[in-house]
Amino acid sequence: MSHMHAELATPPPLAPNAMRVVPLGGLGEIGRNMTVFEFDGKLLIVDCGVLFPEEQHPGVDLILPDFSPIRDRLDDVVGLVLTHGHEDHIGGVPYLLRERGDIPIIGSKLTLALVAPKLKEHRLKDVPMHVVSEGDLETFGPFACEFVAVNHSIPDALAVAIKTPAGVVLHTGDFKMDQLPLDGRITDLRAFARLGEAGVDLFLTDSTNSDVPGFTTAEKQITPAIDAVFARSTKRIIVASFASHVHRVQQVLDAAAKHGRKVAYVGRSMVRNMQIARELGYLKVPDGVVVDSIDAAPPEKMVLMSTGSQGEPMAALSRIANRTHDKVHLEPGDTVLLASSLIPGNENAVYRVIDGLTKLGATVVHKGNALVHVSGHASAGELLYCYNIVRPSNVMPVHGEIRHLHANAELARQTGVPNVIIAEDGYAVDLVDGHAQIVGAYDTGYVYVDGSSIGDLTDSELKDRRILAAEGFISVIAVIDSATGKIVSGPEIHARGLAEDDSVFDTVQPKVAAALEEALADGARDAAALQQVMRRVVGSFAGRRLRRRPMIIPILLET
Repeated sequence: MSHMHAELATPPPLAPNAMRVVPLGGLGEIGRNMTVFEFDGKLLIVDCGVLFPEEQHPGVDLILPDFSPIRDRLDDVVGLVLTHGHEDHIGGVPYLLRERGDIPIIGSKLTLALVAPKLKEHRLKDVPMHVVSEGDLETFGPFACEFVAVNHSIPDALAVAIKTPAGVVLHTGDFKMDQLPLDGRITDLRAFARLGEAGVDLFLTDSTNSDVPGFTTAEKQITPAIDAVFARSTKRIIVASFASHVHRVQQVLDAAAKHGRKVAYVGRSMVRNMQIARELGYLKVPDGVVVDSIDAAPPEKMVLMSTGSQGEPMAALSRIANRTHDKVHLEPGDTVLLASSLIPGNENAVYRVIDGLTKLGATVVHKGNALVHVSGHASAGELLYCYNIVRPSNVMPVHGEIRHLHANAELARQTGVPNVIIAEDGYAVDLVDGHAQIVGAYDTGYVYVDGSSIGDLTDSELKDRRILAAEGFISVIAVIDSATGKIVSGPEIHARGLAEDDSVFDTVQPKVAAALEEALADGARDAAALQQVMRRVVGSFAGRRLRRRPMIIPILLET
């Protein structure tokens, strides 16, 4: 999906005393968030995440932001600020550091602790790590950064105000405004107001929930719903959540302690993340609640806290639903609690898993039938408050699909923001004399991580995979005598993923032969032209008889 911005030229060199903002991911999709700020020849990056593939990306493991606009300028990067520890904000960090391994990474204690094992996995050593917390003022090159506490579905999230002589940019990161958060750490609207009072020239705001009216429900309101599930369940309880949702795990641990149950973690990332959260004091584990084995207690006393290793909450669960999980076998009467959101585009997959679990005799509790999950993002009501508190001169919505960016832009306009910019990945937005405008666009696209290769997979190859998956494959092989122009053997036709039996092609085989002979009689000897003849006859037959448009590979051998 290369973004060719035909109408936009390559951005001009940056004017003196101007600041450039270039989102390289996260605008037009939920994921792979990354924004580059430029001033006076230096670059500051905020976030570097991954996007998880969907059905239209067969065989793709992860999708990265496109680093190409900054690839030849990595030496100018003075720092990489990470707003919080979610995969869609930190998952791409090791891939960037493979290209320059000593970029200083700046983030809160928990965020950097979640990045560390990734760097180790990619064998990246001696990466400079710089721990910050809310209220800190730090300077990286020409960028003076102030960090502000924000509340999100992972602890220790930060917004960042970036100050240069060109002006002040406030980037919210992912945030919401839960007024009664479980850890008591609220989004610091006093700091937002103080920054607004001094003047915010450009406000980058999280759009993920901008099309949801009202306010995001407080996490505290979920506690009774989780408690009710524990009170009702007579057998095991299996809870699925994101591997980083420390608050949700905390609620489960507290409920388990109250109802006399033990908790075992299932899934490598859940085990690792909760160990980190516990060591750093973000997760308070009641005495004796967490056990190592899923069989440590009888079923009516056990809770399994599960996830998938890719931050994808359905992975372990779908294996359980398909009965392919090596350790967890569902018994009738078990309760499965989906304490996670539906990522847009994942709904069908999630409902398939729910159906599979239900068929095995489980009671499935999810956000569709109980208040067991709330979003980590500000809804429209909260965003309106923010615009009124900050009173920015320019707003650029970030983090969201196109409809979210537009909904967020409309909220900003309603509060009287003078200039609202809707950008896309690759757009360059320059802040000059207090006014922000789009000045051009870099050619960017999706970068696919496929097995061990990064960025080698092209969109046309991905299209081939989709065709193979949906339409099947036919090979047509013929041998001709180049001297006489006669067919020596074939044409043989073989299909995969299309027809149950190659005999379907008995009627078309003579037509291919006739078309080939006719072309040969006309003096055609060019292999490409003859292959085209074979492809055309088989293709029209497949379209007419089989209602399919398979990939057709004609093979012509000469003797």
